[in-house]
Amino acid sequence: MGSLRRALVSADRLLQSSAAIHRRVSIAAANSLVRAPESLCRPRSSVAYSGVYRFYSNNYTNLQSLDIDLSNEENKKRLYNRLVYRSKQRGFLELDLVLGKWVEEHISSMDENGIIALVHVLDLENPDLWKWITGQEQPPEALQINPVFNALRDKVMNNLNTHSSPETRAKPGQPWVRGWDDIKRARDSPITGNQ
Repeated sequence: MGSLRRALVSADRLLQSSAAIHRRVSIAAANSLVRAPESLCRPRSSVAYSGVYRFYSNNYTNLQSLDIDLSNEENKKRLYNRLVYRSKQRGFLELDLVLGKWVEEHISSMDENGIIALVHVLDLENPDLWKWITGQEQPPEALQINPVFNALRDKVMNNLNTHSSPETRAKPGQPWVRGWDDIKRARDSPITGNQ
């Protein structure tokens, strides 16, 4: 009885969320007809399908929910606080520290285009963003033209080059797979460091 009830509740949630997704997709499709016909082949939903496609989108129609109003100080401060909070509370400690500090230092000097680029970076998934800014994986081409992403990646790579020796890191393009192994030394372990 309990499992049937849970199944019915989850089916109801699924139907409601898929109806909302289709509404959002149809609204976004109508907007993209007006703005950019080349974006018709890309889904616009920010709920279910955008995990794959949002990196490749150059159209900013999905930013309608974000009010970018830099006309008065109150709206500007509210927007800055919201973005700083989003950058510091992602749930991925290293990324929270790096991204939060960078946003806190640079958000006051950003214009509307910079804020839009920052929102696109904040919309990325944590593990992917971390691998891309640390050089473990190559970022998508659409992300490589994002000025906020480039500045963030340059800062992280400069810090890595300044504060850690190359022997302690994985080769560029390779994942950081090994943790601390100071106690047990294997035959193939490096001479120094934790990698």
